[in-house]
Amino acid sequence: MLKNIISLTIILFVGTVCIAQEDKPNFGKKKTVTAHENPKLIVGIVVDQMRYDYLTRFYNRYGEGGFKRMMNDGFNCKNNHYNYVPTYTGPGHTSIYTGTTPKYHGVIANDWYDKDIKDMVYCAGDAAVQPVGTLDKAGKMSPHRMKTTTFADENRLFTQMRGKTIGISIKDRGAILPAGHTANAAYWFHGKNEGHWISSTHYMDKLPKWVNDFNASSTAKSYLKVWNTVYDINSYVESGSDLNAFEGGFKGKKTATFPYDLSKLSAQNGGFDILKSTPFGNSLTADFAIAAIDGEALGKDDITDVLAVSFSCTDYVGHNFGVNSKEIEDTYIRLDKDLERLFNSLDEKVGKNNYTVFLTADHGAVDVPAYLQSVKIPAGYLNNSKTRKVFDAFMVASYGSKDLVENISNNQIFLNREKIKALDLHLNDVQEAIVNEVITYESIDKAYSATTMSTTSFEIGVESLVQKGFNQKRSGDIIMVPDPAHISYGKTGSSHGSSLNYDTHVPLLFFGKGIEPGQTLRRTEITDIAPTMSALLGISFPNGAIGKPLEFVLE
Repeated sequence: MLKNIISLTIILFVGTVCIAQEDKPNFGKKKTVTAHENPKLIVGIVVDQMRYDYLTRFYNRYGEGGFKRMMNDGFNCKNNHYNYVPTYTGPGHTSIYTGTTPKYHGVIANDWYDKDIKDMVYCAGDAAVQPVGTLDKAGKMSPHRMKTTTFADENRLFTQMRGKTIGISIKDRGAILPAGHTANAAYWFHGKNEGHWISSTHYMDKLPKWVNDFNASSTAKSYLKVWNTVYDINSYVESGSDLNAFEGGFKGKKTATFPYDLSKLSAQNGGFDILKSTPFGNSLTADFAIAAIDGEALGKDDITDVLAVSFSCTDYVGHNFGVNSKEIEDTYIRLDKDLERLFNSLDEKVGKNNYTVFLTADHGAVDVPAYLQSVKIPAGYLNNSKTRKVFDAFMVASYGSKDLVENISNNQIFLNREKIKALDLHLNDVQEAIVNEVITYESIDKAYSATTMSTTSFEIGVESLVQKGFNQKRSGDIIMVPDPAHISYGKTGSSHGSSLNYDTHVPLLFFGKGIEPGQTLRRTEITDIAPTMSALLGISFPNGAIGKPLEFVLE
């Protein structure tokens, strides 16, 4: 017995000493620290209107060097979602790079009603700057309406402005908002009769020589050619029939069917702007991005640069032809080849283990509601003119005037608060009365007042997504949520903007230096991307970021 007690005492004493030694800071021993070596270049790729299922639906049509290279050699977040509404291009690009939602970054739509100036404003429009590379007002753009920083801004600050940032997209907002406030340059495509890449005085006074040389080349003009399918159209079994009633097409061609002679059709479809609604606009974007790697000397030293590239034409094709079209399938097959070209150029110009890429989308899209109706899935179209007549009649009956409403846009109602006050009405009462009215309308699923959004915290459900998209200074007094698969759009082509999975579920792929290969089905959110890039670089998070670093994708 005594022997056992002595043994137990010794064990407890040794254990206590060991624990004490573990807790005591080790000042005497040298600790080996491995230097953190950042990638020379971060390439952010946004594919406009890319649903997640385009990765899986067209997987067997892809080559080994584009989407598959990222999926097989990188990390695939299979359950990645937008955590707010509305799911539009401007808010989407902004949220990807800022790590936050419209509630904080302020980009609440592509265009929205400005309550101060009583007029609509554009997310990237800026009357204070001048066009560069054109005389057209298409160059009067900047990121000044974005209230927070991007991770590219933080990289610029961290590197004492030595790390470069370049934004590139067919759409101005797709280039400008990701690149941030401090970007060296953002370039976007001005079509019409020019077909040039342009910028604004927010970034520069004149275009660099390499951009002028690119514009002077025949690259854009070379894509005004016949658009036919890459492979035999009969092998395109991942999409619907080529001739159907659910697609828009081009002016000057009776049917929305292959082939399309873009050179002949361009005169009736905006000149060079016709390229936006074809996969060749993406090819032109890839050409320009590859030229920018050399022209802007990206990834040439040990100070990390950022290249933000948005492939916009997938969105134009989707709006025109719809989610289930042969045109969409061919567009993604061709985009896959453009991605392979871009990655091969990065391998050659920057080095295989010297750059990191992420790829995601700014939103998804709904199947054409008319098509969904044809296969007995609930869907439809909002009759805005009819609804407005009923709503105006309600306002006159209730308040003697319809002038209490200043604007209706983006599924929001903006009230004239001065008039409400002059009539000695209570704003909260008017808001709630309108909520109770519009919720009775056909195709309106939910409605909320600004007061509710400002005073109640929602953790789950569509209410939470609406709240994260609600900006107290910029959003309207009433927010309406349409029924699933009900859109304000024409009877052909697809659109987006909702809180439903077809709009929120988008790809998220990471690839390259510092990325651990793998995949996950755990939920990730679009606001996690910017903090993950900041964590990879060891820099500050964007100042409004609410997302979390996805540490499981990092080596």
